[in-house]
Amino acid sequence: MKKWGGILFVLLSTLLLFVVLSHPAFAADPSAAEPTAEHAWWFWPLVLFVVTFLMGIFAVLGGVGGGVLYVPIISGFFPFHLDFVRGAGLLVALTGALAAGPGLLKSSLASLRLAVPVALIASTCAIIGAMIGLALPTHIVQIFLGVVILCICVLMLTAKKSTFPDIQQSDKLSSALRIYGVYYEETLGKDIDWRIHRTPIGLLLFVGVGIMAGMFGLGAGWANVPVLNLVMGAPLKISVATSKFLLSITDTSAAWIYLNKGCVIPLMVVPSVVGIMLGSFVGVRLLKIAKPNIVRWIVICILAFAGIKALLKGLGI
Repeated sequence: MKKWGGILFVLLSTLLLFVVLSHPAFAADPSAAEPTAEHAWWFWPLVLFVVTFLMGIFAVLGGVGGGVLYVPIISGFFPFHLDFVRGAGLLVALTGALAAGPGLLKSSLASLRLAVPVALIASTCAIIGAMIGLALPTHIVQIFLGVVILCICVLMLTAKKSTFPDIQQSDKLSSALRIYGVYYEETLGKDIDWRIHRTPIGLLLFVGVGIMAGMFGLGAGWANVPVLNLVMGAPLKISVATSKFLLSITDTSAAWIYLNKGCVIPLMVVPSVVGIMLGSFVGVRLLKIAKPNIVRWIVICILAFAGIKALLKGLGI
């Protein structure tokens, strides 16, 4: 009975999200000042809170970061300039990472040895990406955003996960940096020794990940985990935890650029952060009873819908 209740709640939440986004107010031209003048000052923050609350639920159930849902949906359906949405998206992703980081480090799941060289590259490139994103015309960034979101959908459909990659020998770079460790796997009841390989390739890929994180304000959890797990060979739990910790460094670097340029509005950020975090609490409770497969497909459909909307908006269609 609980399982059906969880499924019904997820389906109703999806329906509510689409009903809210299909309201005529969301078809407004972001460049016009008239739509916002028709409503009281609290209207858009309130709607933003409701939508981000639902996003927080789906982010947990779908196993994606809040930022990857936030930017395409808010930029596609709300009358906010893309620069402000990207700035808020980075802070949304950053808040979740900062909340989870200390616990992940304490449990030895997030590895500092693995995170530091990756963070150095990704955070530097995130600054470059943020500067590129703010310099390019908005419609060009919107087109690139739509393409990236659709690519994320493909990645979610096709990417495989390796819980315990079999790495026989570390490469020279990871050995020199001493990137290895041990963590306790509760499901097996034993300690797991892990190491990585293909480190130069992995670090090179994080150049692109950092640029995209800063340019689009998406966070980077959707890309961090596949690179750490499938390319570099870190165990899945280490990859997920280290990725979450990495966001607190990478997104901070890019967020300062948007903050310095005046692209962070408290009336957007506050309801977004509160909504995402409260929704995440609900999502954690539903995670035990909702079917992951159904939720995963719902998240992919929402992302695909938002990605197409962003692409069409950038093309002026």
